[in-house]
Amino acid sequence: MLDINLLRKDLPSAIARLETRKNPQVFLNVEAFHALETERKTLQIRTEELQNQRNTLSRQIGQLKSKGEDASAVMAQVGASKAELESSAHRLDQLQHEMHTLLLAVPNLPHESVPPGKGEDGNVEVRKWSPSGGLGGTPVALDFEHKDHVDVGHPLGLDFELGTKLTGSRFTVMKGPLARLHRALSQFMLDVQTEEHGYTECYVPYIVNGDSLRGTGQLPKFEEDLFAALKGGQEGAHEAESTALYLIPTSEVPLTNFVRDEILAESELPLKFTAHTPCFRSEAGSYGRDTRGMIRQHQFDKVEMVQIVHPEKSYETLEAMTGHAEVILQKLGLPYRVMLLCSGDIGFGATKTYDLEVWLPAQNAYREISSVSNCEAFQARRLQARFKNAQGKNEFVHTLNGSGLAVGRTLVALLENFQRADGSVEIPAVLQPYMGGMTQISPSAK
Repeated sequence: MLDINLLRKDLPSAIARLETRKNPQVFLNVEAFHALETERKTLQIRTEELQNQRNTLSRQIGQLKSKGEDASAVMAQVGASKAELESSAHRLDQLQHEMHTLLLAVPNLPHESVPPGKGEDGNVEVRKWSPSGGLGGTPVALDFEHKDHVDVGHPLGLDFELGTKLTGSRFTVMKGPLARLHRALSQFMLDVQTEEHGYTECYVPYIVNGDSLRGTGQLPKFEEDLFAALKGGQEGAHEAESTALYLIPTSEVPLTNFVRDEILAESELPLKFTAHTPCFRSEAGSYGRDTRGMIRQHQFDKVEMVQIVHPEKSYETLEAMTGHAEVILQKLGLPYRVMLLCSGDIGFGATKTYDLEVWLPAQNAYREISSVSNCEAFQARRLQARFKNAQGKNEFVHTLNGSGLAVGRTLVALLENFQRADGSVEIPAVLQPYMGGMTQISPSAK
């Protein structure tokens, strides 16, 4: 959530930054904002007048009583002003709630270093890496007719038809060594993030309440992208969300909510959490996209990284976390590039985002495998997540999140980049200890 004081002080500047986003007209109802602010200012001025009047009248009552004179008329005036004060206070609470609801639909402001643009065509390549050339290196072409991950994976135990039979489209079953390779990837990622990068491994619920999703920004705006595990009642929208439970779209949600309604000591920062969980997304806004294979599934696994940091440290932390995701790809020997997302492509809660895109030879293209974002205080303000600063005042923390990595898409990249002409797939050296020493998986080993 944006800082209301920022909007009050310089609304045109905030609107200008919002307008660099995609479809900015849906974000902030300026007319409604002005109407609420105008009424709030009028009520506050009137409230101050009434308080001053009541104080003056109270002094008069004291003076009249001290002289033994009748103070009933003045006391009646005090009673009338008290009733109006209570009415004003009630309306101010209503206005605050209405403004809160209005601001819940407004995305974060892009950082000044984010390039302007209306979509992925405006993203900027920062660097690329390949195992053969290091930084700046380009992928090496396979010397045989390569297949995509669907054709490579099917003989190895990748079963889309069974997933559809059990649940529906965009669900997948894996069997045998391929399922073990998928598990090995998640264990390897967790080990790197905890042992080399200092994250604390966590096990979290896969189902969360509406408050958790509002805190990280999925509710109320993106409810259609969620899977509801338990629907709320028939009350108003907020009440229904409060009684509903949802499958997590990412473990960013429970991990970031660790600090909801907390006041941390400055010495506790940074907090660094990681978790391996399934993620559940209805992909309501992506109908018809990536319907073949494992690129866009309703259920997929991810190793998530979350950091809760001092505001002065968040941008250096963004660079570090991007590097933490890159290390996984480098250790696996997968070519990739880092993209700085433009203002029209960053997520709802992000101020700045780097995407890591892995090379998929069958598509002859780079595809997203990790997204690392700084949300500054946007989530913290919704979460009321604060720390006590050096001056003893409560200040909002900054929150960051990123994939370290998406497990299914990493498996896709392994199948395509490490396939062999005979249909087998080479296992990268760093994964072999997790595979019992296996150096490859092949159709015969299924």
